[in-house]
Amino acid sequence: MAKRENDSFSIQDLMKSFIKENNLSKGMQKLKVEETWTKMMGPGVASHTSSVRLQNKTLVIQLNSSVLREELSYGKDKIIKMMNEELGEYVISKLMLV
Repeated sequence: MAKRENDSFSIQDLMKSFIKENNLSKGMQKLKVEETWTKMMGPGVASHTSSVRLQNKTLVIQLNSSVLREELSYGKDKIIKMMNEELGEYVISKLMLV
């Protein structure tokens, strides 16, 4: 019987290598951006958010409240900075509120 190797890998390392090998990083970024938006903005803003999309480093947020859209437009730079910090990499360069 062959000896069993005792090399242990963390789940995080295995998932990173799987994502990299299968070119899933862009899809995972999109999912992470949606989760981060909900987490960062809280339930009040999330309840008025129709969709969150990441297209070519542009975060497109569709809101169903014109008042909220106007309020958030004043802090676009801060939102971009906070989202990138939370994501841990420079993913978003522009924010569109529609």
